[in-house]
Amino acid sequence: MSTITYCKGLPTPASEMNALGFTTFEMFLDAFAPIFHKATCETANHLLSVKEFDKSKWNTYLQNTHGISKRHANGVISHAKRAVESAKECRIYHLKILAGKLKSIEKWIKKEETKLKNARKFYKKKNWQNSKTGCNFPLSSSLQYRNTNWQHLRFQLHNKKRRLHHLKKQIEHLKAAPIRVRVPRHQVFIVGSSDESYGNQVSQWDGNTITFRVPGCLEPQFGKSVQTTIGNFDRGINRLPTTGAKTWHFYYKDGKWCVAVQFTPSTINPVSRHSSYGCIGIDMNPGSIGWAYLDLDGNLKAHGQIPLQMGLPKGQQNAQIIGACLQLAQLATAFACPVVCVSEAARSAELDFSKKKEELRERGRKYARMLYGWAYSQFYKLLSSILSNRGIYLMTIDPAYTSLIGLVKYARQYGLACDEAAAIAVGRRGMRLTEKLPSDLTAYLDVKSGKHVGRLWSEVNNLIKKSGKVSSRHSYYSITVSNGESIVKPPVEVTKAGSKRKR
Repeated sequence: MSTITYCKGLPTPASEMNALGFTTFEMFLDAFAPIFHKATCETANHLLSVKEFDKSKWNTYLQNTHGISKRHANGVISHAKRAVESAKECRIYHLKILAGKLKSIEKWIKKEETKLKNARKFYKKKNWQNSKTGCNFPLSSSLQYRNTNWQHLRFQLHNKKRRLHHLKKQIEHLKAAPIRVRVPRHQVFIVGSSDESYGNQVSQWDGNTITFRVPGCLEPQFGKSVQTTIGNFDRGINRLPTTGAKTWHFYYKDGKWCVAVQFTPSTINPVSRHSSYGCIGIDMNPGSIGWAYLDLDGNLKAHGQIPLQMGLPKGQQNAQIIGACLQLAQLATAFACPVVCVSEAARSAELDFSKKKEELRERGRKYARMLYGWAYSQFYKLLSSILSNRGIYLMTIDPAYTSLIGLVKYARQYGLACDEAAAIAVGRRGMRLTEKLPSDLTAYLDVKSGKHVGRLWSEVNNLIKKSGKVSSRHSYYSITVSNGESIVKPPVEVTKAGSKRKR
């Protein structure tokens, strides 16, 4: 089961402060943090140097070397393992991104060199002025910059080749370079266990006061234990149980010690009913989030859009996403129904964000701003956390052809925006309702009757792409595109006998 973490600043009661203006607990954390940091760095270096890690032997080594107990050493090992695993994952991801950028640049160079080569070949012809096809890259000059478009392209190719060489050297260096792990200072991490009192043997919290067992190396200075009053973790929806394991993390931030507790949350009473009684489908686009409420028969009862502003700083972007998630939570609570969205993994694979981000240098600044401003994965992570914290069930479905279904079937019928129409298709799929094609479409598709309905939508998608008559999503609101007369139906000619046959 997933865990939740509550954080707060460490209180400094006036009754506990000494002549220096610090509490005894803060003095203890200042003394213990360097020991913890040194042990964590040593553990991380050991994890990188060995193939098989013997936790028991290393725990004993930490106890004897740094004068800490077994429970303190478990926190050191756990903290170091997380840091090492994170560093390895970052190295793999970094190499993947660089390899993708390398491939994108090579593809761009090949394409532009071919274009320039064909243009030169065209102008070498004797009668190129009378050519019927024309040049794919005609020569032109700029009075402002005093050069031609060919010179500008050659300059771009020169810079791209330099960038290509730099990326190759960088990838070679990263593959051979050792992994470096960053371990922050001024931190103390204590792992909890459900078998121990208060969920942790070293750091025990009774709901108001926390008692920390001092390691042996600091007992002459602070005694057997130190304690301080931290109060409770007030939340509108508090899911911190009295029992169960509690992992404590003390860290120094912005000139003040903070405390965080990680735990398995207590269960909460469900608010949403089964999806067969209705649901809310959602679809996210760069500029808005469309939602649609469907009744038990799958009919549209309410719909709307939650606008999203692009290009905001990270803090404002997160605040905007949280506000949108809270609005969806209020809607789901009012209708007492679950929320249906597309699977994050399936949608990420469909959109292939990582591949698109690798091509940002070749796609332009406007495209880069749009893509980086679209916090897709962040939205679904926060939505899952907020809904589960309120007892609202979040369903995930396969996103195949949901946008196409919404545009073809529901956009013109209800007069909806594209994301609202897609939200209807998402909600109906979450209710296990099928999306059959209109009869005027199925009669002209070359698909066997025994095939799945998804095969029909795949055929419609291919025909629309081949037609070349849909230039934008606004085209789906016209009658000819909505019923498929001008796109899906093949042309029909009338013979002399008056019968019709397909061309």
